[in-house]
Amino acid sequence: MKTVSVVIPAYNEACNITKVVESVRQIPEVSEVIVVDDASSDETSTIAIKAGAKVICLPVNSGKGEAVRQGIAVAAGDVVVLLDADLGESAAHARALILPVLSGEADMTVARFPSPRKKGGFGLVRGLARAGIRYFTGLEVTAPLSGQRAISRDALHAVQPLARGFGVEVALTIKAARRGYSIREVPVSMSHRETGRDLRGFLHRGRQFRDVLFTLGRLYYEYRFCSKVAD
Repeated sequence: MKTVSVVIPAYNEACNITKVVESVRQIPEVSEVIVVDDASSDETSTIAIKAGAKVICLPVNSGKGEAVRQGIAVAAGDVVVLLDADLGESAAHARALILPVLSGEADMTVARFPSPRKKGGFGLVRGLARAGIRYFTGLEVTAPLSGQRAISRDALHAVQPLARGFGVEVALTIKAARRGYSIREVPVSMSHRETGRDLRGFLHRGRQFRDVLFTLGRLYYEYRFCSKVAD
């Protein structure tokens, strides 16, 4: 019987991590939940352990990509699920991502959220990510930045190494598609913390834009000039 590991990168999510971990543990197919605490200054790791997760504590804040890498390195499942730490009880809907991969209907599933409840940015990061994926793969995707994904072990090996920071999701899609793995976007009833049009929100999206742009540039260089990543 195939097993499922859930990897949750987390930074200062003490207020949210209990509901996320407990909700994911209720999914019948999930065999382990791994929280990667990216050097939080609060009690994220302690609370995650109490909620029933295995916890990896990074010594310094290293960004989302590195946290995901560390979690995947110890995940034992045949299917690995990546989830954000601010999903709350809606994390239980990750089962809709898991089942198509377990059944072999898809090699990777990507969560497509409902429309946001409030205005965020101006779509620059999302537009950049969609354009990059289209350029490298020809795919038209709706949720290029979604951090909620399930991926088979075989596909996961094929997309290494993972990109850094907030570029990790875009690189996952591009590498998986170029190597012939099937990708399916799945509508889910998930919700998480939304960033608004304030300073904090613009700073967050600025970091996203930087990381996605860097990732696309790195992939262009590798695919164009490095034979070791030839498809």
